[in-house]
Amino acid sequence: MREPEIETLCFQLASYYVFPDTANEIAKVVRARLDEGAYSDVDDEEFAARVTADLQSVNGDKHLRLLYSAEEVPETGRDSAWDPVANKKAAELDAFGIRRVERLEGNVGLLEIRLLHDAEIATPAIVAAMNLIAHTDALIIDLRGNVGGDPHTVALVCSYLFDEPVHLNDIYNRPEDSTQQFWTLPHVPGPKFGGTKPVYVLTSARTFSGGEELSYNLQQNERATLIGETTRGGAHPGDRYRVGPHLKSAVPNGRAINPISGTNWEGVGVVPHIEVPAEKAFEVAYEKATSNN
Repeated sequence: MREPEIETLCFQLASYYVFPDTANEIAKVVRARLDEGAYSDVDDEEFAARVTADLQSVNGDKHLRLLYSAEEVPETGRDSAWDPVANKKAAELDAFGIRRVERLEGNVGLLEIRLLHDAEIATPAIVAAMNLIAHTDALIIDLRGNVGGDPHTVALVCSYLFDEPVHLNDIYNRPEDSTQQFWTLPHVPGPKFGGTKPVYVLTSARTFSGGEELSYNLQQNERATLIGETTRGGAHPGDRYRVGPHLKSAVPNGRAINPISGTNWEGVGVVPHIEVPAEKAFEVAYEKATSNN
């Protein structure tokens, strides 16, 4: 019987999902699928996969998922199932999301970021990386494998790429019925790359969420040339909630609102300036970076 899990999930949708009317429509779908027997006689992993497909069938929100966890999901006594201790350990083992940082021939900086970990944890590593490439003549930021992260970390990276204060993004939060503004920081540790030298951002069809925000922020402010593929299209940040011993939901409770475009990249992705297959994006960017030096 999967009714307890489905009812818990529907309660979470009603309580937290960024669009209440859509939450009701999604709840109708998964309850109907339950009644049809679509979730019968499957293990937790397959149950999570089937429910995720049904959750996303209404409006295509790729952030909205039911996640299987091999480790038991603890009962925290709080709404959120987010585990800060496990998150910190994962960030440390992931080198805080920084896969590569170096100075290439021709004095071109290269920074590859796979995940924008929480700013509270990742700031020293991001600062170190940005300081290392500060004195290069051009910068390539590789986000082709970036699957998301913290908007505060996005703002930190952007802060090294502008000379003046810039209003980057707003995020509306439904549970709090509030909107938070994100700006470049007034001061950053160490030297900046600055706001005048060329920046190239590499994107792919895998680039998602926070990686998309970083791309979109720079594109809307005409600060970078985006090269690669249209990104995956997820602009609704959220939280994790316990559904069962090995199940937790990812429910988007907010939406990004860019101060320039007035909208975001949800469902459509971020379209690069120069569209090429992802595997060709670095080659194109490096050629442009070196020819402009």
